[in-house]
Amino acid sequence: MSAAPPPQNHPPPPWEVVLLVSHHLDTKNLAVASCVCKSWCATMSSDNLWKPACASHFPSLSALQATHPNLPYCRLYALGLAASRCRARVPAKPRLSLGDLTFVVDMRSRDFHITTVSKPGDEITPDPNGLFRFELVADEECLSVMEIMDHVRITWIVALRGWKAVFTMMECEGKASFIPGAEGWFSQELPSPGCCSTAAASGLVADLKLGFCSRNVTGGRIKVESVSVGILSMSRWRYASMEDGL
Repeated sequence: MSAAPPPQNHPPPPWEVVLLVSHHLDTKNLAVASCVCKSWCATMSSDNLWKPACASHFPSLSALQATHPNLPYCRLYALGLAASRCRARVPAKPRLSLGDLTFVVDMRSRDFHITTVSKPGDEITPDPNGLFRFELVADEECLSVMEIMDHVRITWIVALRGWKAVFTMMECEGKASFIPGAEGWFSQELPSPGCCSTAAASGLVADLKLGFCSRNVTGGRIKVESVSVGILSMSRWRYASMEDGL
């Protein structure tokens, strides 16, 4: 049985052929061809090949070449493609669920403690529209405040399951007036996430509302019937979605 003939090393195609073929390749095949060798990389990365594609798909980025002539069009196209894919990517689902959280609202004056409402997330009914807005039912008899209070402090915190971490959503204090049958509204802007949280605004506001009974309790006090909390988007002034809030 005769042995197979040894493989023959074919010479590379003429330079003119490579240059001619390159004008008929799309951007994906141009990128693949540029990985063959250094000489092909130089040919397939030519601005003459990438400028039309960049101007067609990403005209705003293509205009940057006028002010940054050392930036090749193939690089501009890659940046535009990466940005478009990032925008089209479906956001990852939040790692937390409502059941992982506990909502705690504390109210006190300078002279006495008003109430503390604590509700685990798995005991809270989610908003039917998928918004980060919840009703914390006030079911304690001591939930009552004076109509006019010189000093009241309201704190809303969210604790991770097992109290592994605590985030202060709101901590505000000052003079307050409460009207029977009305609502008391408190809000405070949330810090931006990350290490530079003080550098820029987050665009989100922690929102807390108190619902009062229409009749006064003895001693000029008003019964607090409900406590609701949520996160508002400042740009749309609507409640954030559950996924955005988490």
